[in-house]
Amino acid sequence: MIRHERVEIVGAGPAGLSAALAASAGGARVTVYEKRADVGMRFHGDFQGLENWTSDYDVLAQLDGLGIRPDFDYRPVHEFVCFDPGGRAHPVRSAQPIFYLLRRGRDAGTLDQALKAQALAAGVDIRFGERRRHLERGGIVAEGPHRADAIAAGYQFETDMADGCYGAISEALAPGGYSYLLVDRGRGTVATCMFADFHNERHFVEATVDFFRREAGLRWRNPTRFGGSGNFHRVDAASVGGHLFVGETPGFQDGLFGFGLRYALISGHLAGRAGGAASEYDRAWRDRLAGLNAASLFNRRLFEWLGDRGRRLVIRRAVAGGDPRLLLRRVYAPARWKVTAARWLPSRPLLRHPEPPVPCDCTWCRCQREGAGAPARVGRSDPGR
Repeated sequence: MIRHERVEIVGAGPAGLSAALAASAGGARVTVYEKRADVGMRFHGDFQGLENWTSDYDVLAQLDGLGIRPDFDYRPVHEFVCFDPGGRAHPVRSAQPIFYLLRRGRDAGTLDQALKAQALAAGVDIRFGERRRHLERGGIVAEGPHRADAIAAGYQFETDMADGCYGAISEALAPGGYSYLLVDRGRGTVATCMFADFHNERHFVEATVDFFRREAGLRWRNPTRFGGSGNFHRVDAASVGGHLFVGETPGFQDGLFGFGLRYALISGHLAGRAGGAASEYDRAWRDRLAGLNAASLFNRRLFEWLGDRGRRLVIRRAVAGGDPRLLLRRVYAPARWKVTAARWLPSRPLLRHPEPPVPCDCTWCRCQREGAGAPARVGRSDPGR
């Protein structure tokens, strides 16, 4: 049963449009406010991965069950090459797709354009070029990251390389994170995903490019630089007053490797299905996402603690252990002890309290942030830890 006849949403990213589809399916009149001229303008055709390991069932089937048709361009990835910190290559393969490779941006076939088309077909009113800082009647906030806990930077390019997916874990390439090279049908993305030392971004981007040239035969034409940021951390609350926060805005993200699209789409759907009712949304996300959030944070701290030496040993033993998708599912599986451990791990939740300290209808304002105990501002060079 829809709680509000009209639902307003700020942000037309995957989380916001997922919320719009769910709210519209529930009978609400939905308006989405997007400050940019089109969806996907943070991206430029770069590849991303939609993970397929945090559940037994396929993620595309799950999206279909959420009312999201997988009519965007994608490629199932069954195998990839993982380079350990020593530079040794470990080819791995899974019987089922490990993740789905897709594109983001304004081009036809991207996830963003597919979601927009589905929302418009469902009767959602998307108002481009319209910024909303206040929702007087409450609503859903899908504004994306508000601080940089991790950054990704690299190049998009054209290439005659064979299709392939490569990942490299090394502090020399990506402090606290990993570097990757993704090639599909003449297009490629190479990038470093960093969780620390942001001010040396350019150095690590070039080190990543040199590494994949040497180890994977990287060749490109017309390279274009790109970059972006993301935020994660423990989610203590995902609603403040009458505002329901989805996607990265409250911190729903994969803290280990940044495969956060599934979190965004699910959290958006849960908020849209709740129809603006904070209590229903809070119950839903705690049931569906709290365990994954805790496991993600535990994995992140363990990854940091291991360092390159420990990661090299883990990778070599993991490769010998069989199917990487099954291994990742075990690593990411929610568990009560992970939830308990996550409460004691260093973290800076973006939201903590269900009510603002003063009456407020802002989508993201200083009074809410200070009342929640989150930082008012984090510079790009601050890894957020």
